[in-house]
Amino acid sequence: MMRQMQRLGRALMQAVAVMPVAALMLGIGYWIDSDGWGANNALAAVLVQSGDAILASLGIIFAVAVAYGLSKDNNGAAALSGLVGFLVVTKLLNPGTVSQLRGGAEVLDTEGFGAIGNGNVFIGIIVGILAAWVYNRFHNKKLPDAFAFFSGRRMVPIITSFLALVLSGILLFIWPAIYSALVAFGTTLTGMGAFGAAVYGFFNRLLIPTGLHHALNQVFWFDLVGINDIGNFWGNVQSTLPGVTTGMYQAGFFPIMMFGLPGAALAMYHTAKPERKPVIRSLMLAGAVASFVTGVTEPIEFAFMFLAPALYVVHAVLTGISLFIAATLKWIAGFGFSAGLIDMLLSINIPLATNWYMLIPLGLVFFAIYYFLFRFIITRFNLKTPGREDEIDVTEGQELSADTNFTVMAEQILEGLGGKDNIADLDYCVTRLRVNVKDHAQVRENLIRRAPISGIIRPSQKSVQVVVGPQVQFVYDEMQKLI
Repeated sequence: MMRQMQRLGRALMQAVAVMPVAALMLGIGYWIDSDGWGANNALAAVLVQSGDAILASLGIIFAVAVAYGLSKDNNGAAALSGLVGFLVVTKLLNPGTVSQLRGGAEVLDTEGFGAIGNGNVFIGIIVGILAAWVYNRFHNKKLPDAFAFFSGRRMVPIITSFLALVLSGILLFIWPAIYSALVAFGTTLTGMGAFGAAVYGFFNRLLIPTGLHHALNQVFWFDLVGINDIGNFWGNVQSTLPGVTTGMYQAGFFPIMMFGLPGAALAMYHTAKPERKPVIRSLMLAGAVASFVTGVTEPIEFAFMFLAPALYVVHAVLTGISLFIAATLKWIAGFGFSAGLIDMLLSINIPLATNWYMLIPLGLVFFAIYYFLFRFIITRFNLKTPGREDEIDVTEGQELSADTNFTVMAEQILEGLGGKDNIADLDYCVTRLRVNVKDHAQVRENLIRRAPISGIIRPSQKSVQVVVGPQVQFVYDEMQKLI
């Protein structure tokens, strides 16, 4: 399971890489025109619309990236299948279509179908995994001659679209129940004061991978049940609900987004492998800047939530603690976009922003907590955070000559692995064949070493890595033919 989670985490990196610049464009545009979001300024409009084009379509981006990244040979047919599947699911589950399926019956806001759209990362990831599975299973299957045009990779988007129908049918019934339950849960928390804010903060972060955090946000930030924390803050209206202070469901996010997550990014950079640090530095720096300035945290969070789920739970707990402290001590600031520097500077002019400056030293404390705690946990438990994965430097292995017989090489390696019937899974990275075998006793390393390889690594009983070199793809292709 952890191996598959790490594969998913690596597949997400392509999607994560596009977020920071989009976040900065949107955030700067919002700062230029915080009232009209581009309606009053042409430059702001360009920046806001450009950034929003990406951030509002993260579900599509994740569907394509996951399908592509998890496919056996990173083929475009898998990416296309991810897109096709995502479009089917989101179209079938939008409120208009759901109403049609119910014979015109009204779709309630509390059912959550409005949250299933182009920006829903959860749907994107699920559909991406589905499309990758379909590709890996059917991309080399042949059909009878009458349907030969649709054989192989052309078959994959078709199968994915039909399976997307099944997925939509399942979500049609379970999504409203889960969403409604979360709304009811959030409503219950409103009577718990600062502790309720802490529990909300914890689940707000914990539910981000599923997209269901929007259900809780509707309860606390908007006017679904009368709290309307964001609207009341910017309208300078103090809440009349018992135990509720306007802004208490927003303020605690500032120390986490502006300071805590950048501290986590620094820890992940410092614990990365030396040869991977240049790449990780650019990724983490971009994510930290986006988080600090605009409050867009996804570039950092998605960088480790699947590679190291335990760390993500720690992050959710710390977020809850921050909201509890800010709500208890009434250190209040608010946001219209997210809890970054831009919104903090804009919110301090609102009279309800009390002791907002105390959120800065609190943030510095959380920066230190995140940095040292993340660094300790990563090194103590050898977590595969970005830069610590089992990825190989391109210089590993050897340069094979242009006339190398890759077919013979593949035959020798396959024989040493116990033959095609012993292969459970075959993949490759930059320089290595990565193989999972059914019976480890059938692996004979002496036979594998007859091929011109650089080495063999056995990470686990059934896992075999054959170090080939930069030409590993050609060996992989020949082995696929043999299998």
